Amino acid sequence: MKLRIGIDVGGTFTDVVAVDAATRELVASVKVPTTHAHADGVAAGIVTGLERILGEPGIDPAAIAFIAHSTTQATNALLEGDVAKVGVVTLGGPVARLFARFAPFPLAEGIRFAPDWFDGRDPDVLDALRAAGVEAVAVSAPFGVDAPVREGALVAAARGGGFAATSGAEVSSQYGLRARTRTAALNAAILPRMLRTARVTAQAVTAARIPAPLMIMRSDGGVMDVAEVERRPILTMLSGPAAGIAGALFHENVTDGIFVEVGGTSADCSVIRRGQPQMRPARIGGHRTLLRTLDVRTIAVAGGSLARISGGRVTDVGPRSAHIAGYRYAAFSDAALLADARADLASGYAAVVAADGTRIAITPTCAANVLGVVPAGAFAQGDAHAARLACGVVGTALGISADELARAILDRATDRLRATLDELIADYALERTNVVLVGGGGGAAALIPYAAGKLGFTYRIARDAQVISPLGVALALVRDVVERTIVDPAPRDLARIRREAIDAAVASGAAPDRIEVVVEVDTARNRVRATASGATALVEGAQSRGTADESAQLAAAAIHLRSGAAALRVIARTSGLAAIASATDTAVVDERGVVRLLLAGAVTYATCAADVERVLARAIDEQTTFGDVGRALPDVFVLRAGRIGEFAGMAESAQITGLVRDELAGVDAAEAIVLVVVPKRA
Repeated sequence: MKLRIGIDVGGTFTDVVAVDAATRELVASVKVPTTHAHADGVAAGIVTGLERILGEPGIDPAAIAFIAHSTTQATNALLEGDVAKVGVVTLGGPVARLFARFAPFPLAEGIRFAPDWFDGRDPDVLDALRAAGVEAVAVSAPFGVDAPVREGALVAAARGGGFAATSGAEVSSQYGLRARTRTAALNAAILPRMLRTARVTAQAVTAARIPAPLMIMRSDGGVMDVAEVERRPILTMLSGPAAGIAGALFHENVTDGIFVEVGGTSADCSVIRRGQPQMRPARIGGHRTLLRTLDVRTIAVAGGSLARISGGRVTDVGPRSAHIAGYRYAAFSDAALLADARADLASGYAAVVAADGTRIAITPTCAANVLGVVPAGAFAQGDAHAARLACGVVGTALGISADELARAILDRATDRLRATLDELIADYALERTNVVLVGGGGGAAALIPYAAGKLGFTYRIARDAQVISPLGVALALVRDVVERTIVDPAPRDLARIRREAIDAAVASGAAPDRIEVVVEVDTARNRVRATASGATALVEGAQSRGTADESAQLAAAAIHLRSGAAALRVIARTSGLAAIASATDTAVVDERGVVRLLLAGAVTYATCAADVERVLARAIDEQTTFGDVGRALPDVFVLRAGRIGEFAGMAESAQITGLVRDELAGVDAAEAIVLVVVPKRA
């Protein structure tokens, strides 16, 4: 049995899981404290957790085909101002160097990020850097994304001189000299500490005789190897929330919905559409960077939030949590301890004090147990009787029943969640009636069932919700993105960028034959983006999970299409994918019974590789729409074996044809190909 190891470094605990690579089933899990204060930083906790999981029965280091961890280190370093002294070396003439400069800005209270600046034309620039006490170097040149040779030469020289070094071209392929320079400088600021952590952890993996190389979670939900972290550690920012979303995608197989990961202190909310997380540019210190991260909205309410009391009623829930404030949860306390407890409202929280002085809070988890809305066997399930005793004591002090108090607490928590859900629905133009809430994290069952019922959403709690983040790490794919600003891109431009993304993913550890690429063209911003993702080269069977027959595929599609399986039909197949249609919509389901795409108003064309260009031309012609702003080409999805090629937002049919030709290069002429085409709304 091959295993995948996932490690999620949280603020309080580091969770480690082992997953069967073939079935994706959880084999073992351990939890250890996160070691922020250790000399080796969070790496010490990672090593401890790894040692413990390797001591579990049935865990053979030689069977580990994949190992990765998420980390909060990059985010914390920037938020806390714990960064290296940076020297920015600018290349080009005086005007270019002027446009590269950015003003100092705050990272943390009382700490400003103000790197030293150096002229790259100075032949003694390395000596000048050393004399200034610089620890890490960022090199930036105008148009460095197109011609990175000068940047690369100076970075190599700096590394050879003992500096941690990076360049603008290494951290981003986008234009925008000042933003790219700022991003490179921030990347350099966290390089030394991240290098130490990556190397300590990688050494532990080697010492444990694990054959797989260590991978690290990226902020976009993919992973990269240690060599990439040593160049671009800034890409690990927000990899903690990214791990939870990856768990929803790969462990829970979410195609469309809002994923809500509920911890003890906060909840992370994010949209998943067509099986993809949504992205946005990151801002640090209020300034734009060229780092694209998952769009995660964090709210300060969760399973352990304290309920605030004012004027004899529950006025809010959070942001302070029980474990931070030193309270026990009523639902996880001994009922005997609560027998003689008295209400403790002086602090402004719904809490009691036991006879022995123990402070016990009534959290949303406790309230959910009182009302019986926690599903049986969920991680949040506690002692409902103990929780009811505590609610009764506080309720009496407020002049209400235990149930009324519990409902008031969950109502206030739901109000906090409602605002963020409404914002996401509006931002992404989601159909409210189709929104499904998917709960992850240890507190999911305490908050999501009640909130979904009150807000009118359907919901489900993810399998193994309490370890969804490390599971997401264990099951993540290697991912890389190439982005360019191109006015009216020609087919050869798109093919080149697509190939660059594939090469970048391979360099980060992906198996070349397992890579899928999504190419997007934003004609309004003249921007082209190619996202390549795939399994690591050493993983065998990582994407297999048994084979679903047609009835199982129809049943899976029926859930997402909100239709009875009898009303659906398989309209086309490849060797690994089925296109299943209702009267209005189409689902693409793989051989494991996982819905990979859900497309409204799609039209499907079955063909073979030899005839695909002729059929594609007809499909584009038939599904092109015309409106006030002119012609709008359809989005095209090409299904081949188990792969899906997505070509959206193209301005010219030749662009689509060129990319499809590149996607199918070398494919046997007789192989079945399916085109799923989605016309734009007029």
